[in-house]
This record gives sequence, C-alpha cells and structure tokens, in this order.
Amino acid sequence: MVKIRVGLLFGGRSGEHEVSINSAQAIAQALQTGENANKYDILPVYIQKNGVWAAEDIANKVLETKIPSSPEHTNPSELWKFPLSVQEVDVWFPVLHGPNGEDGTIQGLLTLMQVPFVGSGVLGSAVGMDKIAMKMAFAEAELPQVKYRAVERSQIWSNPCIFPKLCDDIEAALGYPCFVKPANLGSSVGIAKVRSHSELEKALDNAASYDRRIVIELGVTARELECAVLGNDNPKASVVGEITFDGDFYDYETKYTEGRSQVHIPASLPEKIVAQIQEMAVQAFKTVDAAGLARVDFFYVEETQAIYLNEINTLPGFTKFSMYPQLWQATGISFEQLVDQLIQLALEK
Repeated sequence: MVKIRVGLLFGGRSGEHEVSINSAQAIAQALQTGENANKYDILPVYIQKNGVWAAEDIANKVLETKIPSSPEHTNPSELWKFPLSVQEVDVWFPVLHGPNGEDGTIQGLLTLMQVPFVGSGVLGSAVGMDKIAMKMAFAEAELPQVKYRAVERSQIWSNPCIFPKLCDDIEAALGYPCFVKPANLGSSVGIAKVRSHSELEKALDNAASYDRRIVIELGVTARELECAVLGNDNPKASVVGEITFDGDFYDYETKYTEGRSQVHIPASLPEKIVAQIQEMAVQAFKTVDAAGLARVDFFYVEETQAIYLNEINTLPGFTKFSMYPQLWQATGISFEQLVDQLIQLALEK
C-alpha cells in the first residue's frame, strides 16, 4: 500500500504561533497512531515567525520541543523559497491559526500549488476570519445575531470633532455593556468589554492599533455554547458543548490560563435547543462556504430561550484538549478518526 504524504503546515506569523505548534504536535501524533500509521507519512513544514518556511530537521525539532525557532536576520528572498521536499506532498494539512493562516492567504497559495488541503478555501476562510464580513453574510442568511456596529480605524483616529460623535452614536445604538473587537484577530486578542463612554473611547483606540476594521457588539447575559461541524457538501454537526469561566468575559488570559475556564460536553440543554443550534451551525457553515471543519459559537439566553450566532472559526484549535476534537470525541469520532476523515474530505474536495 502506497502511503499518502501529508504536509503538516504549522507555525506562522500570527500571535497564535505557539497554539499552532501545539495543534500540529497533536495531529502529528494522531497520524502516527493505529491505522493512520499505515496510511500516512508526515512531512512537517514549519513557517517561522519571520515567514521563512523550514522542513525536516528544524520542523521536527519544533514539534518535539514546542520551542519556536526563527533566525535573527531574514533575507527577503528567502520568503519566496520553499523546501524542495514540499514537491512530494500529496495533501496539505494547514494548522495555522489567526491572520496569514486561516484568513484565505495560505489557502490561496495552496490552491495555486494545485495540491488538496484540509479545510475551507479562500472564500470561506476570508469571510470566516473577518468578523464584519461574517456578520453581513449571516444577516443575509437571516441567522439571529446580537446588535452590532462596524467602524473603521480612520473614523477612530480622526479629528477631535468626529471621534466623540462616533462614540455617542455607538452608545445610543448599543448602550452598555458592549464589546469592542478587532475584525480580523483570533483568540480574543484586542477585545474589551466596556461599560462607560471613557472605556469605549479607550477600547476603540486600542482595537484600532490591531486592525483597520473594528466591530462593536451589544453585550448580553448568556451561556456560551459551541458546536463542531465536519464535512464538505453535506456537513454534520456534533453534540453541543459549553464554556464556563471565572473571568468577566472569555478573554485571551482566561482562554489560555489553566483552571480559568471549564468545558462541559455535552452541555445541559433541552433537546429542542440542541437541535436548533446544530441546524444553525450547519447553516452558518454553508453560508460562508466553509469546508472540512469549523467550530461555530453561540450565545444562549436561557430566560427567553433566544439563540444568537456569535461567530464561526474555520480553523479551530486542534490539541486533544481543544473544544473541536472533544466535541467529536463525545459524538463518537476519536481524535485519530477525525484527522483521517479531514484528510479524506480534503482529497474528496
């Protein structure tokens, strides 16, 4: 039996570099376990923090140690050189979280290489990454969302007459509390919960330092639920999970500090609500033209039984402790089976 050569692409230039390494290590282990070991060979390819691609020794060392590697000096010409071994790849498994990884850029490059790859294509990745484009797509599909406003950096970093009026308009439209978010970052980076006019001004200024597009959302008191989706043209939804946490909201520190958040799978919910969330998760997946995998996040207001679609993540965390594989584990698909199915879906696509 001829083995399929899987190019495991990880690292990247985003702030989620270390998370990517952890996800890639888990996937590499799964590809070398059980039946997968007889089906797949792995070629790890590591994109260093400076953007240079490295394979073989450097990539394997990073996977083993979880310690990022990057040369002190970068020759710009090196950014356009790929290791010769990438020519041997039969299917790519990109595990690049955040900008330059799940926003359609790397997907465009892999498409030009004419080699199958796991996950969404350019459109699904780009729309799924940009919170404003995503919300507009969901609104067109008539999926329920919390009230929001979208603004641009140029409005925030404008003359002293325009910015205060912008804040007044947001305050009148949404009230407090509300959440200020950069449109194109993951892992809750740059997000702030604000309760006053002065906090709003500060949060908008901070968010504008991360992105030229910013979204402000109405704050709701709700349970935070997540559902995993798997498939291409006929995607399936997993059981529903819940995130609880001890912080004011699910920010970066709470998300990545051990003991600060808890996962409950399956979530304790009425069957009717579970079915609605699963249906909405699949609809959201199709709305942005996602493929392979995605995790869809929701707000559930228990008192009114209202469900609001929060966002879709087309390349979620993929360690054995991440929500996406845990949801499928509880649905009956092991981590090793999940990795295998994603590769087969890539080849099918």
